[in-house]
Order: sequence, then structure tokens, then C-alpha cells
Amino acid sequence: QGRWKEAEELQVQVMEARKRVLDPEHQSTLASMHNLAHTFKSLGRNAAAIAMMEKSAAGFSRQLGEDHSDTKDSLHFLAKWRDE
Repeated sequence: QGRWKEAEELQVQVMEARKRVLDPEHQSTLASMHNLAHTFKSLGRNAAAIAMMEKSAAGFSRQLGEDHSDTKDSLHFLAKWRDE
């Protein structure tokens, strides 16, 4: 619907709540970071998108391993965005 700013605000709230309730490196928290990175990208905030995706990819790698689909997905977008 193109309501990116509103989406950003809600995603930040969800991510912060998951950090507090679950753990900063819980898979659900990392998924929230991944989604927030996409929202930053849609808002044209490329540096913030890349930084958030770096955190997501590193966390997924530590928690799930290099071969997990969530890790690979985050690394894919990170490489793509860095090349733009």
C-alpha cells in the first residue's frame, strides 16, 4: 500500500519488543531486522538498509549457520544492495 513510514514505525516496535522478550539474536528478532532492512530500502535509506541487513545476516549465520536459507537470503540482498 506504500505506507512505508508507518510500516517502519511498527517494525521498529516489533523488533525492539522481540529483543526484550526473546533475545537480540533470536531467529524471530533477526527476521524483524531483515524485514526492517527491506522497509529502509523501500524508503530510499540505502545505508540504513545495508547496515540492518548486515546485522541480520551476521546473526543468522551465528544462530543458524552459513547454509541456512535465512542466512543465504540475507546475504543475497546484502550483496545485491552493495552492488547498486
